[in-house]
Amino acid sequence: MLGLLLARAGVEVVVLEKHADFLRDFRGDTVHPSTLNLLDEIGLGAEVARRPGRRVESLRATFDDGSVRLADFSRLPGHPYVLFLPQWDFLDVLAEAAARLPTFTLLRSTEVVDVLRSDGRIVGVRTADGLSVRASLTVACDGRTSVVRDRLGLRPREFGAPMDVLWFRLSRRPDEPAGLDMRVGAGGLMLCIDRGDYFQCAYVIAKGGYDEVRAGGLDAFRARIAARAPHLADRVGEVASWADVRLLTVRLDRLRRWFAPGVLLIGDAAHAMSPIGGVGINLAVQDAVATARILGPALAAGPVSAADLARVQRRRRFPTAVTQALQRIAQRRVVDRLLHTAGPVGVPAPLRLLDRTPWLRRLAARLVGLGIRPEHAGRG
Repeated sequence: MLGLLLARAGVEVVVLEKHADFLRDFRGDTVHPSTLNLLDEIGLGAEVARRPGRRVESLRATFDDGSVRLADFSRLPGHPYVLFLPQWDFLDVLAEAAARLPTFTLLRSTEVVDVLRSDGRIVGVRTADGLSVRASLTVACDGRTSVVRDRLGLRPREFGAPMDVLWFRLSRRPDEPAGLDMRVGAGGLMLCIDRGDYFQCAYVIAKGGYDEVRAGGLDAFRARIAARAPHLADRVGEVASWADVRLLTVRLDRLRRWFAPGVLLIGDAAHAMSPIGGVGINLAVQDAVATARILGPALAAGPVSAADLARVQRRRRFPTAVTQALQRIAQRRVVDRLLHTAGPVGVPAPLRLLDRTPWLRRLAARLVGLGIRPEHAGRG
């Protein structure tokens, strides 16, 4: 997104992608109204709409004693729904649009392994095949295990998370619920995202509990899936081996300083988000939009200053910190308690209140779907 917006502004951009394509499964694929509205602003909304996504107008959770509504997106401006879209489709739309610009270059199968330094300033990166890519500004968008961040010696402040996530696939029948199915019970929760002919499933476990789950055996794990989602009991055998299960180690952290001379970190490289609310992609996109708007004119004129980079952090730190604070509250007061509960799990009183109060559901939808301080292309 950042490369596309800068290239549109006439800035020479090179994007380095570690893999040959974007086809990585078990990535987040929750595209929120804030991002969908932005895609309309830059002329890509229609192209995204043609991709195989699933629209969800409200979020529900099913407990042992019933189901409740958590958020109602139907009255949000622009796109009154969350779009569940495979991340590779989303990235393909951006890459294809950027490839039409003469100032944009995408280098695939190009893994960054180090930064280049000159006179105390970062002047580019070095790749695994020995290529040196020099730039007036290097932007690290390389995720929660950022190589660039590591080479700079930056250490984020860790806020902790009580859970990890096990991802796997199960087949879906045409007559089964579309969208997002969230099941809550003793020991945690499971989410099933409709991907057409299959569900992408996320089984939440206690932090560091993967080895214990594996030690219990695959049959026991299948039984846990069936207990959480009985309608899937007849196909848990599709998880044929542990190779069919991917572990996401959940992190929640934030850098105190997102930049150094010649380099800026955004997205998960600057602030890893909890999966609560599915906001990770959308926060990263917001970072990219703010970065392009703030730095685009300066980059077109020459190297950017530390003051320019600091403006990006000031703009994006507040919404990031507020969102992470809300995630920490949810982790502590809801997720952690569920992970250590035995026996039937009823709907907590605050969620019953949410279910019975339309304006609270709309507020929850606004916080999740639009976020804190949504960014707009070309707007300060």
